[in-house]
Amino acid sequence: MARLRRDPVTWLIYVQLGLYAYFLYGFGPVLSFLRDEQGTSNALASLHSAALAAGAMVGGALFPMATRRYSRSAVMWGSLSLVLTGVLALVVLPPLYPLTLTIIGVIAIGGMGVVSVTVVSLTHMHGLAGPSAISEANAMAVGAGLVAPLAIGLAVNLGLGWRMGTGVLIGLTAIVAVIAWRKGLAIPASAPSADRSQVKQPLPRAYWLTWTILVFTGCIEIVLSLWTAIVLREEISFTPAAASAAVSAILLGMFIGRSFGARLALKHKPIPLFFSALLVSLAGFTVFWTATTGIMAVAGLFIAGLGNAMHYPLVIALALAVAPGQADRAAGVTSYSMGLSFGAGPFVLGLLADSVGAHTALLLVPVFIVIAALLAWWLAVTTATAPKISDRAAEVIEQMT
Repeated sequence: MARLRRDPVTWLIYVQLGLYAYFLYGFGPVLSFLRDEQGTSNALASLHSAALAAGAMVGGALFPMATRRYSRSAVMWGSLSLVLTGVLALVVLPPLYPLTLTIIGVIAIGGMGVVSVTVVSLTHMHGLAGPSAISEANAMAVGAGLVAPLAIGLAVNLGLGWRMGTGVLIGLTAIVAVIAWRKGLAIPASAPSADRSQVKQPLPRAYWLTWTILVFTGCIEIVLSLWTAIVLREEISFTPAAASAAVSAILLGMFIGRSFGARLALKHKPIPLFFSALLVSLAGFTVFWTATTGIMAVAGLFIAGLGNAMHYPLVIALALAVAPGQADRAAGVTSYSMGLSFGAGPFVLGLLADSVGAHTALLLVPVFIVIAALLAWWLAVTTATAPKISDRAAEVIEQMT
């Protein structure tokens, strides 16, 4: 059984990811305030999510080039600096509609750098315990996601405004940077034989299977996050405030799921564990979709969150495992899958919702789950019959299958 040893640098990476997650998960309530200030429609306001997706894709494209020129530690701090520059612009500059779209795109470019450094560094540092480390890092990110809306709401209730609740991120990051500098903490560089020697080689077929799985699991997460509040209002007569608060049940489930899932990742093979996570997600969705009471609906969302928790950590770890020597590039290219899911998933469901209603349109979620399961099965078969590509990668693939 792999063992996860958390050194101070590991904890630093966890916190750095949590800092970006504070903005990312807090952006939901911020978007509603921006819409009110700008006087835009829901459709125009939703284009900020498209700006996030576009920025993530750009960040993913830049990431391999950045890591070939600079150390991973430098890329991490540079990415966080870009995030903070965007946050500062968001809270200081006038909320002009085209300007805020640009600012959000810039923040997403830096955010993808933070996410990419996190996954490749934890995989490099912890080897077979990488999936567990990635799961723990994402658990901290979701924890920050639970705190962010509360902090922003508290700032608004105290009369300080949403900008104060968002801008606190600048001070938090400065504190973390000072502590890291005082203690001399730096993310280790990649192995000497990594990405540079194989950067021009095509990524293997197994990687593209994991990439496609990320598209569908990303669709599951974003669709549930964006549309369940509408279903709660239309089907169970929740008030808008109660429906928005109820969606936090998904985040709570993801926080608990990733916290305990990190331990499961040390004991169980990734692909069977991924199948189990998909089953839990399906069970939770079924409870939610058939719910006739508020308690039942919220319980379903919580269970779905427990399953969703392990989708990304397991699949991103698999993606890096099947692309040996190309970790930075592989992590960067996954940004396109996330951008595609965040852009296409809500759009497709929105088209269906206009025709058949949001409740019926949400039946896309079990379709996404089934497709992800079939792709994971195909991945298991592919990696089981693939030629040996390196001793360490073969060891990881052996555990997977």
